[in-house]
Amino acid sequence: MTTVARQLAADLRQHSKAFGRAVLVIDGDCAAGKTTLAAQLAAQMSCNVFHMDDFFLPPALRTEARLQEAGGNIDYDRFLSQVLVPLTENRPFQFDAYSCHTHTSHAVSVSPGPVSIIEGSYALHPRFLKIYEELRAVKVFMRITPEEQIQRIRNRNGEAMLHRFLEEWIPMEKRYRLTYESAWGGVRFIDG
Repeated sequence: MTTVARQLAADLRQHSKAFGRAVLVIDGDCAAGKTTLAAQLAAQMSCNVFHMDDFFLPPALRTEARLQEAGGNIDYDRFLSQVLVPLTENRPFQFDAYSCHTHTSHAVSVSPGPVSIIEGSYALHPRFLKIYEELRAVKVFMRITPEEQIQRIRNRNGEAMLHRFLEEWIPMEKRYRLTYESAWGGVRFIDG
């Protein structure tokens, strides 16, 4: 477990003890280690992990106008209604996890636990910030150098997908961060 993961685990235990539950939001650059950090924490504590990848916008909703919105390529309405609202109510719930690879969804059942982790690009979308404040969420944004990012994406996804990241997804994520970073308040920046 990394030093960052140990510190966040301690913070989550403290929040859980103080408030009866804890929520960690991990946003960040492509390939900065968001999913890896969430997995390290999940291996050390009882928690639910929600992946923003499960909320990418399905093709039927991908209009040109929607994709021009900073952070518009996630289904933020579905994430709000199916995950965040039930989390505030601290009750069992179910959400539809969408796969952008197969263009299918499957139901995921969730029982409230002492810790919830929300990880992935666009996790700090401004539509979620009010609920995060209500949940007293710990919020982090993971950064990575462009050189390391390219190397990790190349190793993880291959050369062909690297070009798609460079031409499409990384510019969208940069625009999202430039547009909304000033609204985040209280976010810890972690260099990967």
